[in-house]
Amino acid sequence: MFRLGLMGCGAVAGYGHLPAITKSPDFELAAIYEPDPARTKKLQSDYGVPVYTDVDAFFQAGFEAVVITSPAPHHCRNVLDAARFGKHVLCEKPLAADEWQAVEMIETMEKQGLLLFTAFDYRFSPVALTIKRMVAEGLIGEVRSLRLCYIWNLHGKYASSEAPPYQLNMRRSGRMLEGGPMVDCGVHQIDLARWWLGSEVTSYTSEGAWVDEYEAPDHMYLHMQHASGAHTMVEISYSYCFTAKEPISHFTYQLVGTEGIIYYDREAKRFEMRTSAGTTTFPFAKEKHFSGMYDEFAKALESRLPQNMPTGEDGLIATRIARSATEELIRRRHNRIEQ
Repeated sequence: MFRLGLMGCGAVAGYGHLPAITKSPDFELAAIYEPDPARTKKLQSDYGVPVYTDVDAFFQAGFEAVVITSPAPHHCRNVLDAARFGKHVLCEKPLAADEWQAVEMIETMEKQGLLLFTAFDYRFSPVALTIKRMVAEGLIGEVRSLRLCYIWNLHGKYASSEAPPYQLNMRRSGRMLEGGPMVDCGVHQIDLARWWLGSEVTSYTSEGAWVDEYEAPDHMYLHMQHASGAHTMVEISYSYCFTAKEPISHFTYQLVGTEGIIYYDREAKRFEMRTSAGTTTFPFAKEKHFSGMYDEFAKALESRLPQNMPTGEDGLIATRIARSATEELIRRRHNRIEQ
C-alpha cells in the first residue's frame, strides 16, 4: 500500500480524488496540504489525517507520492516542491499555466528520477477504453474524423440569481481568468484524440466567441490535423446556458471511419457503433473514472514505469495546444478592436 499526500482540497478533490483514494486498496491518505487555515479543522475531521498549512511540514509527513489538485496557477510550484522532497506526482489538469512551466516541471522531475503524471481521468472511463480498443482493432476502419463536444455553463455565471445584486460564481470566473474552457477542460478532449488515434497533432487552428466579458473566449472551436490524416474538432463552452434558469449541456463523442461510426452521448445515455454489419450498443458509463486512474497509478508506482498513465509529456502537449490556440484568438480579437 502506498501512502499519499494531497495538495489543495477543492471541488475536484472532494468529488473525485479523495473518494477514489479512500476506497482504493492500494492507497492510504496520509496528509493534506491546505493553505487556508480556516479549513484545517473541518478537513481533519472529514478525513482523519493531519492537515498542514506549511509546505515543508506537509512534505515531511511520511508519504511516497503526492496528488496535486490545487488551482492550475499553483501546479508548477507544487511540483517543484514535490521534486525537492523526492515525491512522485499525479497532477490535475491543466498540467501547467503554460508550456514553459510544464517543461520546467517535467525536466525537474526527470532529473530527480521521479514520475510525473497528468490526471486525464477521462482515459479510464469504460467508454474511453472501449473506443480505444475499437479504433485499435479497426472496427470502424480507418478513423478520419473526430468531433468531441462539451458545451455547458460551468455551473452558471452567478452563484445565486434569486435577487440582485447577483454574486458571480467564482469557480467559473476563476477558470475564465486562468485561460478559459479550452485551457481548463478542453485539454481532456485533446488528450483523448491523440490517445485514441495513437497519432500526434501536426497542426491546428481555432475559432472562438465572446458571449461573456473575459479576455479568453468562453465558446471555442479547435481543429487539429493528425499525422495519420485524421481531423479532430473540439467544441467547448462555458457560456452555453450560462444565464438560463433551466440550463442544459451536451457532451458527445463522434468518430467517423471508413467502415462506420462510433457515437457517445452522455445526456441521452447512448453509446453505439454503426457499421455495415449493423448497430452494436455498448453499456453506458460516465466520461470520468477516478478509480480506474488510481488503479493504474498504483501499477505505475509499483513498477516505477508509466504503464498506462498519462505522462507529464501528455500534459505538456495538451497545455501547449490549448493555450496557444486560445492566445491566438485573443491576439486576433485585439487586432480587430484596434483597427
